[in-house]
Amino acid sequence: MTYNISLPFTKLTFSIGNTFCYIPMGKTYGAFLSLLLGTFIVILQVSNATMMNRTAKPAIFIFGDSTADVGTNTLLPESKARADFPYNGIDFLNSKPTGRFSNGFNSADFLSKLLGHDKSPQPWLLFLKTRSNMFSGINFASGASGLLDTTGKDRNIISMSEQTKQFKSYYSILAYSKGQEVANKLIAKSLIAISVGSNDIFDYFKDRSTVDPDVFINSLMSAYEFHINELYDLGVRKFGIISVAPIGCCPSQRLYNATGGCLEIENTFAQIFYSSLYTLLHKLSSSLPDFKYSLANSYEMTINVINHPQLFNLTSIDKACCGEGLLNAENGCNPKANLCSNRNNYLFWDLYHPTQYAYELAAITIYNGGPQFVTPINFAQLVAY
Repeated sequence: MTYNISLPFTKLTFSIGNTFCYIPMGKTYGAFLSLLLGTFIVILQVSNATMMNRTAKPAIFIFGDSTADVGTNTLLPESKARADFPYNGIDFLNSKPTGRFSNGFNSADFLSKLLGHDKSPQPWLLFLKTRSNMFSGINFASGASGLLDTTGKDRNIISMSEQTKQFKSYYSILAYSKGQEVANKLIAKSLIAISVGSNDIFDYFKDRSTVDPDVFINSLMSAYEFHINELYDLGVRKFGIISVAPIGCCPSQRLYNATGGCLEIENTFAQIFYSSLYTLLHKLSSSLPDFKYSLANSYEMTINVINHPQLFNLTSIDKACCGEGLLNAENGCNPKANLCSNRNNYLFWDLYHPTQYAYELAAITIYNGGPQFVTPINFAQLVAY
């Protein structure tokens, strides 16, 4: 199988079976070349089993916050965290707002595409109405949710605890309709993707919490461990975990820095979150039989883009494409907001969320990336188990 990938300043062609790689470059960029080689060497090493898994389209179950929400909050009449209005979805089919906090697709969609699906599986609340595509997976993610039940509670969203309960209900429906053996086999082979934690940190600073930072991070890890164990007890064995990005670099947070730079204290929390999660997952892999995981370092992936924007064809890394005021970050995306025309040149869609282009960059790295960005294996290798 041969791939042609066009990226800024380079074109690569390679074959998995024949391990053939072609990289014509008019100019060498050290950091970018290192990133490419680290990523694509791993791709070349992925076995034929991975390709077979892609063809088989394993189910994917998605948990987390607005980075993965594909319409859950739209189905919650009282939710205050929603994106079911323009200009959200302007690059989606028919420029339709879908509830995604994006100009088009988001991370859940691109990860699902890499597994062979057309887009993310449907939200749980929609599945309850349609009862269709049961074997493809379900998206439980809800914008503004966090690891803690208190996070986003005032915005009428679905917490992580409730998301895991919904998964348990899905398992019961599947086992009842198809049999427990079928249900157990499907769940064990499925990919579970979790993207959560940012809102917990945002709320910590917004509320000016006096809780000791170490105690706070430990509480997040305890909650994460609880949620993982709940899913594991239901038969989940493949966990794709996406850590917290440098959220202090979001346009909304740059407003709190007089220089317009990143809010480094929040970035420090994101780094500590990653290192704590790294330790937690290593511990769980030693104590839970057949537990497999892949941990994506969203912090390093995003900082790499912020530090080298020209290598990714980005012209704006600090300003929101859609919004109002300074950095387009004083108000969220709405039908009367300022809207950029060159959306593929922007890192941020609105004051918090990436553009469709940035989501795709992240998903490709998470799925096929090297150990500097995904450890101990990438998502493609995790699926192949």
